[in-house]
Amino acid sequence: MNKIALSIVTLSLVVALGIIFSWGSEGRAGGSAGGAAQNVETREGVQYITINARGGYSPRVSYAKADIPTKLIVKTNGTYDCSAALVIRALGFQKILSPTGEEIIDIGTPKAGAPLQGLCSMGMYSFLVNFK
Repeated sequence: MNKIALSIVTLSLVVALGIIFSWGSEGRAGGSAGGAAQNVETREGVQYITINARGGYSPRVSYAKADIPTKLIVKTNGTYDCSAALVIRALGFQKILSPTGEEIIDIGTPKAGAPLQGLCSMGMYSFLVNFK
């Protein structure tokens, strides 16, 4: 019971601080808010997809290769809004991210045509990774 109450209080604090710090920052999510971007690279046989979380997720749409080991890197930098409360249902992932830092999430070897969606816990912000 205490863990649930602590989670609710923490999430409420994150949302409240996000409202305070991001008031008027709509569309300032660090670049191509509506379009696809080049945020995918392969190193030593592993594909890395980088998403920035602050005032939403950027880029909102990414394209990556299917059938290779893949990791998602979610970067935060002074993130005090609900985009810090990341949910990826397909992976069973749910976590409140550190306000500044990186979260590396192993997403396995994705298949073509099976997109990966990430959401903030409130469902206000999202990103999508399409695999080809």
